[in-house]
Amino acid sequence: MASHAMKLTLERIALFQFTSAHCAQARAMLGWSVEQLSREAGVSLEAVERFEAQQEVQDASRLALAYRLEAEGLMFFPGFAPGRGMNVRGAKSNPVGQPDFAILE
Repeated sequence: MASHAMKLTLERIALFQFTSAHCAQARAMLGWSVEQLSREAGVSLEAVERFEAQQEVQDASRLALAYRLEAEGLMFFPGFAPGRGMNVRGAKSNPVGQPDFAILE
């Protein structure tokens, strides 16, 4: 189990890397509306709208948004559009058709 200090460090990294532009871009990539992201992340609709408008929101709301979008396989780095991570959900289509599938088994 991660220590409290490690948890705080990881949260600070997530807060630094996840921007309001990332949020809007990630929603577009997933085809989600503001309302759907609000429901999925458990964050108020107003908080999502404020964040995407580059207004202040609570760190807990930003983390909830970042973590929910990361759960869909997206990764966030400052200065870059969101991208799909490798070896996470949504990164590859059905692996059975891949030439190295036997190695994975």
